[in-house]
Amino acid sequence: MGLLRTLLLGAAAYGAYKYATKKDVNGRSMVDDIKEKAPEWKEKIKRFKDDVERGFQPKDV
Repeated sequence: MGLLRTLLLGAAAYGAYKYATKKDVNGRSMVDDIKEKAPEWKEKIKRFKDDVERGFQPKDV
C-alpha cells in the first residue's frame, strides 16, 4: 500500500511540474509569470506588514 501511495504522489508531483513549466502560445510558463511578479508581491507584503505594525487595516483587501 505504501508503494502505491508513493507512486501516486510521485506521478502527481511530476504532472504538476510539467503543467507549471509548460509553455503557452507566447512561449511563457506559469513559473515565468510568477518569477516576474514576485518583486511586486514582495513590495505589497512589505506595505501590508508596515500597516499592520502601525495598527491600520488595508483598504483594498
